[in-house]
Amino acid sequence: MADAPWQDGALIERFLEMLGAEAGAARNTLAAYRSDLRLASATLNGRLSDADPDALRRLGDGWAELSRATVARKSAALRRFFAFLADEGHRADDPAAALPRPGAGRTLPKTLSHADIDRLFATLAERLTRTPVAPLDLRLVALVELLYGSGLRASELVSLPRQAIHPDRPFLILKGKGGRERLVPLSDRARAAVAAWREHVGADRAWLFPSGKSHLSRIRLYQLIKALAAAAGVPPDRVSPHVLRHAFATHLLEGGADLRALQTMLGHADIATTEIYTHVDASRLVELVNTRHPLGEVLSSREEALAEALASREDGPLVDADLSRS
Repeated sequence: MADAPWQDGALIERFLEMLGAEAGAARNTLAAYRSDLRLASATLNGRLSDADPDALRRLGDGWAELSRATVARKSAALRRFFAFLADEGHRADDPAAALPRPGAGRTLPKTLSHADIDRLFATLAERLTRTPVAPLDLRLVALVELLYGSGLRASELVSLPRQAIHPDRPFLILKGKGGRERLVPLSDRARAAVAAWREHVGADRAWLFPSGKSHLSRIRLYQLIKALAAAAGVPPDRVSPHVLRHAFATHLLEGGADLRALQTMLGHADIATTEIYTHVDASRLVELVNTRHPLGEVLSSREEALAEALASREDGPLVDADLSRS
């Protein structure tokens, strides 16, 4: 990617510095904003910082083939950039109203059934029966236990310090998006899995999941989870570290977890994100209405009466006219 011309480039870096220091933006957010702003600057021939509404409309028109989520992110980056320019006195107006505003609709994220999860863990359990157990299998067990058992983000998981998890402490304090700290519960299984893997990590290593001079990359984690899915007979295109995090949330919610507690565990700043991120299976909603709604017993009695009527009729099955009278 070509660097933005000096004026745009300097202002973009100043904006990102502010965003990181004052707003506590996460590193991945800053990287995405930097990319979006530099591309916009290049498209406008280095005149992003003094672009007028017409220029921004043309810029937005060029995003027509992009997904709604991508357009929303690009628009958000530019809106915040122009608000910064106005606040800092670099321009007298804010032309951001000319940027596209995609609808707020979001598709439900992928998740896994309990049967899918069982297959993944059965495959891991089988590997642990081998003699000797391969250290990389111990690593994989620890990774999956933390993804599904605690709902960690991939970036949080791979960058855990070697001593982040203590055998006698059933929780982990993480600094996630925006520098916000949160307390994450750890199951006995997860702590045992980490302890077994840590025996193979040198005491001089900084990371719990080291790789070379750094830690395991998110891309490598993604590859490991896909390979596990394939081995377990679960379609790999349905499984990823993020899908396991979502399964953690969905299955906890199905089990009766409080939405606010779930928001805290997932590290969401806004509970609206949790509401979208965690959905309840439609069949469970139907079951809930049938078993908990005050009319549930009335409906069940009526269904039973209809079934008895069907069984006792000697002149054949009910027809539409019969049903309309019931």
